[in-house]
Amino acid sequence: MPKNRDTRPLPGRRPGRWPHRLAQRVVRGGWAWAQRFGAITDEYPGRLRFGAIGTGTRLAFPQGTVFGEPWIQLGAHCVIGEQVTLTAGLMPGLDLGPDPILRIGDGVVLGRGSHVVADTAVTIGAQCYVGPYVYVTSTNHSYDDPAEPIGKQWPRMEPVEIGPGCWIGTGAVILPGTRIGRNVVVAAGAVVRGEVPDHSVVAGAPARVVRRWTPAEGWQPPLRTPAPVPIPEGMTPQQLMALAELESDTGGT
Repeated sequence: MPKNRDTRPLPGRRPGRWPHRLAQRVVRGGWAWAQRFGAITDEYPGRLRFGAIGTGTRLAFPQGTVFGEPWIQLGAHCVIGEQVTLTAGLMPGLDLGPDPILRIGDGVVLGRGSHVVADTAVTIGAQCYVGPYVYVTSTNHSYDDPAEPIGKQWPRMEPVEIGPGCWIGTGAVILPGTRIGRNVVVAAGAVVRGEVPDHSVVAGAPARVVRRWTPAEGWQPPLRTPAPVPIPEGMTPQQLMALAELESDTGGT
C-alpha cells in the first residue's frame, strides 16, 4: 500500500492564495461597476428609447431581452430586476401604431428573470409586486392544424390587465385574456386565465379563487394569522429598530 502523502502547506505559507484573492477582488469590483453603470434609468436610458420612463425607475444590469421600447411605457419609481424581458410586438422592427402596447404603472416591481410579452395590450397597474420568474403574455400558440408545426401556426392574442396593488408570486403564469382585479394575491406557481375579482387570493393550475374579501363578510375563509399592527405615524426607522431590539430582548412579551 502506498503511503499517504502529506500535502498540507508549511506553517506561514499558503501558496496560490494571493493571486486567487486578487482575482476575486478584480472580478467582484468589475461586476459591481458594471451593475452600477449598466443599469437603465430615466436619466441614463442608454440605447433604449422607451415611449415613457418615469422618474426614479431603474432596470438592473444585466437586462433581459427588450424590444419594441417605443411602445413600452414605464411609470415612476419602478424596479425592474436582472434579466427581465420586456417586449412589445411579435418581433423587433415592427410599426405598432400610435398607441402604447405595454403599460407599467408607478411603483411596480418586476422580479429577476420575469417575462412580460406584449404582442397586444398588456397593462400592469401601479404598486404591483411581481416575484421572480413570472411569465405574463398576451399571446398563445395555436394548434388547430394537426399537420402543421405548432410554432408555424399564427398565434392567438388577447389583452391582459393586472389591476393595481397586486402581488404575483414566484413562477406564476398569466395567460392571454386574463383580467386581474385590484389588490389580488396570485400564489406562487399559479396559472391564471380569465376574470379574477378584486381582493381575492388565487392558487393552482388552473388557478381558482381560494379566499376573498367583501365589505359584508370580510375575508372568507377567515385569515389564519392576525393582521399586522400598522406603524404609528411619525415613527422613524431608528425608533423601529430600537423597538425591534427591545422585543427581541424581552421575547416579544
